[in-house]
Amino acid sequence: MHIFNYYIMPPAILTVYYYVAKISAIVTAKDEIMTEKSKNLQDTEENTFNLSRFLSLSGIASRRKCADIVKAGLVRINGQTVTEPGCRVNPDDEVIYDGRPVRIEQRIYIMLNKPRGYVCTNDDPHAKKRAFDLIKIDGARLFSAGRLDKDSEGLLIITNDGDYAMLLTHPRHEIFKTYLVTTDAPIPAAELNRLRGGIVDDGERLLPQKIEEAGSCLYRFILNEGKKREIRRMIAAVGRKTVTLQRISVGALTLGGLESGKWRFLSDAEVKLSQLPGFSKP
Repeated sequence: MHIFNYYIMPPAILTVYYYVAKISAIVTAKDEIMTEKSKNLQDTEENTFNLSRFLSLSGIASRRKCADIVKAGLVRINGQTVTEPGCRVNPDDEVIYDGRPVRIEQRIYIMLNKPRGYVCTNDDPHAKKRAFDLIKIDGARLFSAGRLDKDSEGLLIITNDGDYAMLLTHPRHEIFKTYLVTTDAPIPAAELNRLRGGIVDDGERLLPQKIEEAGSCLYRFILNEGKKREIRRMIAAVGRKTVTLQRISVGALTLGGLESGKWRFLSDAEVKLSQLPGFSKP
């Protein structure tokens, strides 16, 4: 029986088993020590930030743009100009950009139903109506994730999260935006198909992901990349005028029943919806 084999096992084999077990115990102990050291190191690193990420978390811009800002010598840490984006920032460091102290801000995600007549910029001191004037949050550095021109309306996402804004707007991420457009007259089927295949306007290729007829003189345009006045230019190229242009969705996030000129914070679930494509390419 196997039970007796244990007692008659040769001493040499027992010796091997003993050392194997001892080595295994040593390795396990070392692993535990290294795990604890790694955890302590991670805890230490979690209290510091890569400078470009620190600036992005502070709502300055996307991480990529923040890296360019640092390389340009526009940031000081504790009175010293820093040009290395990978420099580490400690919680008690004084970081200055554009003459102002920089601090990590709470993440803000807002949906605004932009009315016509408002511009999407904070940089134009002569603008009479700015979309940001409709949102009153003291001390927050806010910017829009994409823009709507002055004569357009609808869903505009306002945030202080540069990486999030870059994800929504860069075409490689394929976060599609949907627009409802009315024209002054119907677009002939042949011309509509020409637009669907893409056109060249002023040396630039304009290619929608999809165009659907939604009613009399009413069309649904789905875009991946929001080039300047892209839809208006396409409609003008087929001899029609844009009467109204409204963005109704970003990714899988829809405008819903939010009234024109009103805004609200997005929930965590809605932030995730905005990062979904919202449209399946054929």
